[in-house]
Amino acid sequence: MAPESGPGSTDPLLLPRRRAPPKGGWKSALFIIWVEVAERFAYYGISSNLISYLTGPLGQTTAAAAAAVNAWSGAASMLPLLGAAVADSWLGRYRTIVASSVLYIVGLGMLTLSSMFPSPQQCRAAVDSQGACPPSSFQTVFFYISLYLVAIAQSGHKPCVQAFGADQFDATDPDESSSRASFFNWWYFALCVSGTVTIALMSYVQDNVSWALGFGVPSLVMLLALAIFLLGTRTYRFYSSGGSGGAGAGGTFSLVGKAFAAWRKKRSKHQEAAWPVDLPLENGDVAEDAALAEEVSGLARLFPIWATCLLYGVVFAQPLTLFTKQAGTLDRRVGPSFQVPPAALQCFLGVSIVACIVVYDRVLVPVARRVTGAASGITMLRRIGTGIALALVTLVVAALVEMKRLRAARDAGLVADGTGAAVVPMSLWWIVPQYVLLGAADVFAMVGMQEFFYDQVPGALKSLGLALYLSVLGVGSYISSFLITAIDGLTTRNGGTSWFADDLNRGHLDYFYLLLAALTALDLVAFTYFSASYVYRRKGGSSH
Repeated sequence: MAPESGPGSTDPLLLPRRRAPPKGGWKSALFIIWVEVAERFAYYGISSNLISYLTGPLGQTTAAAAAAVNAWSGAASMLPLLGAAVADSWLGRYRTIVASSVLYIVGLGMLTLSSMFPSPQQCRAAVDSQGACPPSSFQTVFFYISLYLVAIAQSGHKPCVQAFGADQFDATDPDESSSRASFFNWWYFALCVSGTVTIALMSYVQDNVSWALGFGVPSLVMLLALAIFLLGTRTYRFYSSGGSGGAGAGGTFSLVGKAFAAWRKKRSKHQEAAWPVDLPLENGDVAEDAALAEEVSGLARLFPIWATCLLYGVVFAQPLTLFTKQAGTLDRRVGPSFQVPPAALQCFLGVSIVACIVVYDRVLVPVARRVTGAASGITMLRRIGTGIALALVTLVVAALVEMKRLRAARDAGLVADGTGAAVVPMSLWWIVPQYVLLGAADVFAMVGMQEFFYDQVPGALKSLGLALYLSVLGVGSYISSFLITAIDGLTTRNGGTSWFADDLNRGHLDYFYLLLAALTALDLVAFTYFSASYVYRRKGGSSH
């Protein structure tokens, strides 16, 4: 008897198959954004107040601590170049994110343990003249090992998570392509909200409760981030090329290897035959070598833009170090008893970014779109250039505020005090404008660099593109560290006072800010020159 095939049939072979739910899009992107929100909570929970830990429990000088923070920030931003290459060529983005998250949790856990040393018994036996417990060599070494484990973990996490999020949108689909452009804006919006909350909360915990709890909470939050990422696995869109899911077939190492092989092949042919430079290639090699040449030349064309963004990386390094030490000298009282932690003033940076992203995405872009006719409103390079110009304004304002702070300290007789412990009779609100201006600069420069480097690298190297943007911050941090160390050595060589003296009332941060402003002005001129001749890789882009 034949099975029923009418409406009441329950035979599973005759029932219509359910369509698999679509993968990718905003549903998957939101999973990944929340993962990055948690990871940024963990990262800023460590980095935002790190200089206070180094000059406090670890007893370092202001110059040494600022250089150490910049060096660590540089490593955390440079190592993603290696992490991106591994992801694009071998592990794939998904596996790299999982592996680096595990290492992240280990590093943060060790960092928490390092803040618990030495024990109370050791403290009572080795108290210094100021009544503080001096750090042991073991504690210091263990702390720095833990700190750099976090930097290594970020090398795989940072470039891959954002590239994996952008992978959830199909660039060839008109609707998804426009969603991807908004993705970069809202990605940075979410990061800044997370960073603002983190800085406000964790700086208070670290300054007023304990450093162990202040480092321990980020460790637990990172564990939550990994759980959230794994929870969304079935919704993600994976690509066989580019390394999204597994080990990509192409990738950084493959591209470099092919480029070297092509160079050797062409060189050997020229040595064997006295033919012109445009020696004809074998038929099977023409298409592959032409595509390879396009990819390599495309990467080479990015170098001048990358190099002229480096001074912005130097400016970006200042809020974590000198801005925070500068804020620590001001009157930070709010109300009768509450005192704002110095690192918490970085919240104004995040608030400014959040507000400016909304204004940029909802107001400036629609207006610019009507004027220019471009879907993005303004080109990516113009966006970056505007951010560099705003950074220049930020440095000038910071220098003027520091001049006023030094005058207030002199008028109050605090320079003669010599301890640097006295509060300068100047409100914390004077320093807020430099945070707000730098936040506005970030919306243009940082988001512009993210989109530019992701968009302009070959398809198989998207993680590397975002690592190039991060390397701007890394090299900038190293430049900042070098400048601080060199200037500190030069100004103290003959018994003089350092620009970065532990008592900032005797130093000259205003000179340093003016020096950075002059360098940034020169950098802006160079950036304008190179961006004017840059031709965008994609057909939808425009040259200017």
